[in-house]
Amino acid sequence: MSLLTWPVRTQTRAFSSSALRRNDPLSSIQGSDAPPTNTLPPLNRPLGVRERPTTLAKSTTARIKELMHTDALMEQRRHLFVTVVSLLACTLTVVVVRVKEASVGYFHDVNMTRKHGGKTWIAPQVLIREDKALYLPNIAGKVLSDGSTKHTTEMCFGKTTILAMLNTKVSEINVKGFIDPTHARYASHPLYQCVQVNLQENLLKSFLVNLFLRSLRRVTPKELHSTYLVSSQNMEYVRDALGMTNARVGYVYLIDENLKIRWGGCADATKEETLALESCTGVLLKRLERKKEMEPHPSTQ
Repeated sequence: MSLLTWPVRTQTRAFSSSALRRNDPLSSIQGSDAPPTNTLPPLNRPLGVRERPTTLAKSTTARIKELMHTDALMEQRRHLFVTVVSLLACTLTVVVVRVKEASVGYFHDVNMTRKHGGKTWIAPQVLIREDKALYLPNIAGKVLSDGSTKHTTEMCFGKTTILAMLNTKVSEINVKGFIDPTHARYASHPLYQCVQVNLQENLLKSFLVNLFLRSLRRVTPKELHSTYLVSSQNMEYVRDALGMTNARVGYVYLIDENLKIRWGGCADATKEETLALESCTGVLLKRLERKKEMEPHPSTQ
């Protein structure tokens, strides 16, 4: 069956409203139709954040209102609990606990990479419905071409974008498996672009990447320099929302002109996932072309 003629009811079931209420990007599957434990489940919820991204810094009033919100406050407490304890106690025990916690996170990612190559879910075969899709959070970084700072919110608005998140050699290989066929097909399309974000949240790794930008420019195709971002932005609060549960593998997102994530893939791409990304990109481009044609020309207004 063609991807373009996939039944609407199948899409609606895959991204039902009940899945939106789950925090885990891979909600547990129960019942007689549950897949075997040795297989990976499909992505069954939209990826992204509910709040439309912006490049503007939040005002003090906005920050206070955000902190007064119960859910936001509990989320802040969950992430900052260890830091608060260390400031109050100032003991060696707390420091050891924090080091142990960091080590567990690292080895967890390594062990997860050994299983299924770090893949935790299978990409959908069709686009996530626009009314169910969520937003890509704003990511700032330095452009590989000239070192200036750019934001994904400004770069992706008004275009169909394949956005790749990478930070290791393994993730680079993962990303290439997803995007190479699609990029080769649509690279010349005026409404298409490929954005790569080299995310290095570790300060030492970020320093080393910036130190070797010249060699990074040599291995990156010149036509992609203007859309290649090197970022050290902290993604802790949006990692789960984006399904980025393993920092060792690559993640690929298909973004529409309104900054919504309409498709996502992770780790090693299967043949079906690669074909799905190419097909879904083509669908978004055709829709955007029709939308542009329907817009009134400035001279006729």
